[in-house]
Amino acid sequence: MQNKGLSGEHLNRPPYGYVRDPKDKKKWLVDAEAAAVVRRIFDLCLAGKGPTQIAKVLYADQVPTAKAYYALRDGKSLPVEPYTWDDSSVVGILERMDYAGHTVNFKTHSKSYKFKKRIPTQEDELAVFRDTQEAIVTEDGWRRVQELRQNRRRPAKADRQGYFSGLLYCADCGSKLHFATCKSFDGRQDHYRCSLYKSNTGKCSEHYIREDALRAIVLNRINAVTCLLFDDAAAFRDLVQKQRFEQAETAFRQKKKTLAQSQRRISELDRIFKRIYEDDISGSISHDGFLKLSADYEAEQKDLQEQVAKLQYDIGNHEQAQYDFKQFNALARKYIGITELTPTIVNDFIKKIIVHAPEKVDGHRTQRVQVVFNFIGEVELPEAKATKEP
Repeated sequence: MQNKGLSGEHLNRPPYGYVRDPKDKKKWLVDAEAAAVVRRIFDLCLAGKGPTQIAKVLYADQVPTAKAYYALRDGKSLPVEPYTWDDSSVVGILERMDYAGHTVNFKTHSKSYKFKKRIPTQEDELAVFRDTQEAIVTEDGWRRVQELRQNRRRPAKADRQGYFSGLLYCADCGSKLHFATCKSFDGRQDHYRCSLYKSNTGKCSEHYIREDALRAIVLNRINAVTCLLFDDAAAFRDLVQKQRFEQAETAFRQKKKTLAQSQRRISELDRIFKRIYEDDISGSISHDGFLKLSADYEAEQKDLQEQVAKLQYDIGNHEQAQYDFKQFNALARKYIGITELTPTIVNDFIKKIIVHAPEKVDGHRTQRVQVVFNFIGEVELPEAKATKEP
């Protein structure tokens, strides 16, 4: 089983959304009907709904559970509650990397054959084999859902859910801003407040911003950034790279050149080791001379190998930045010309929002709001240093 898992074979039966390939039992094929439900679950999560809310939506639409779906497919009797989705089932689907097209083996392990209890494996110890089957959701979509799952949202007192719940952070203490509403509010009073404020009895000062004001600020910010992108994509890319990676292109080219030189030198040192070893055996140089030369060359090679590892890491980061820019470009084209926000648009565009304490400037309440986008980070447009709350 270990050899099969390390070779990339599936160790378990296909999850809900996949079926075995009848021509090759080791391969998985997409089950179109079940895969549509999986995609819908991910879309609902991106729209800001938690597992409990998603389960209620599926129940309201009378979507059969996975167990009921298999029973219908195989001609067996239905379970007692065929449309009642369990929260844990929804969570299991949202957290499963297989839906991004990858095989993940050894998700659990046991400390000893004497114990039956299975322990979850650490993420960095999983055996992951990429692109082994057709993806049901995109990898970027899957990763975004994992980020949203980490930002758990408190249930609101009213039926309304804040568009930015889990995304807002206090600029001073770093705590999250909680969404505050109640049934007596008509929506204009809905607001966010630092979780450590607690009516002047907490550890932080008041960081307060209204939901409708924040929607206007974020919508204006998205439109400003996307307009710049469409007006001059090259200038926008240069602006993003300048803010994220000062002189990124020049440094990237120099690092690639240095990397190639270091790799050639390491190969040359391998040949030198071989020559001086042969000279030591033949007596062309003294053994003490061989030890001194080999120690110097080994130290140089070790330094070069460390340098190569760092350069490869930096180059990988730069290439990731290029990929991220393309992803943001595609995202902006998907939502071109939006006139209002939805939870899905917010979660697609926004990674986090940092809210500063309000100030009085010329008698007006002015508040700095930092919007950090997915893929490209924060973009400081010249005219957007501070945004007045409307």
